[in-house]
Amino acid sequence: MDQVKATTAFVANSSSHVVVDSAGIEKAVENIQGKIPKIEWDFEGIHYFDNGPLTVQYLFVLDTLNFCFWPDKKLSYDDLASGLKEALENDKSVFDADHLQKFTGLQLRNLLKWPRPLPLEDERIRLLHEVGFELERSFGGKASNLVQSCGRSAAKLVATIASHFPGFRDHSVYKGHQIFLYKRAQIFAADLYGAFKGQGYGEFNDISSITIFADYIVPAMLWKLGVLKYSSALASIIESNKEIASGSEEEVELRACSIYAVEKMRDLISVKLGKQVLSVELDLWLWAYGVQNPSLPHHRTLSIYY
Repeated sequence: MDQVKATTAFVANSSSHVVVDSAGIEKAVENIQGKIPKIEWDFEGIHYFDNGPLTVQYLFVLDTLNFCFWPDKKLSYDDLASGLKEALENDKSVFDADHLQKFTGLQLRNLLKWPRPLPLEDERIRLLHEVGFELERSFGGKASNLVQSCGRSAAKLVATIASHFPGFRDHSVYKGHQIFLYKRAQIFAADLYGAFKGQGYGEFNDISSITIFADYIVPAMLWKLGVLKYSSALASIIESNKEIASGSEEEVELRACSIYAVEKMRDLISVKLGKQVLSVELDLWLWAYGVQNPSLPHHRTLSIYY
């Protein structure tokens, strides 16, 4: 994950629209004591969990589809997670690799019991086909084999996913430099770690290498906390709920500066509070805070990585 940290630091130090505010980081860390939750993955609620390979398959499908909910005001991550869970409980073969390669948009909607087309539905279906094909070709059809091939390294898992599955290659070009973000691949590693409580398929000796997952909620929370500050032009776009172009300087800066800022928060927590926290724990805290404050102006872009 060194690529992610190094290239997002470059963006933060070259940014034209987003500033990471040191004073805001100090203040946020002062207010954060005792509020950072340990990872408690809710497999008894909206997620499927059987403590085995089928859970790994479920999580990989879930994180393949885990992007861009906001265009449908009633659609949320919970709808996706619980819909896939129910589908798997009804048919244990539903996410077999050969089935994933044949999905249609209508079938996915019916699976989720969703009454209308999903945001970026065609892209979601293309990604399912890609995942099914590559799992079958390289990993015996099973995401659990993919995980086991990485030898308990979250960083290797992220790199392997990016290598084999183009839809997870969360790269951007920014001011002539390639920037690595890897949102959904990192979420998969974190989901495994949380679901299996750091054991079995979720045992990683380098889980601390994972960064936050910069989506359209986390930057809004960092802005609310005073950690991020925006140019007047970007602030106007966000406040007016206008779409931020996918791959634009503004989008890359929002995402990269969020990752960089939380790494700085994590370092400061270690120094000031004497606590070693995972970036994924900070991400969970920020995301939960965002869900509790739905009136905040979120950062809207049509992207499979946001």
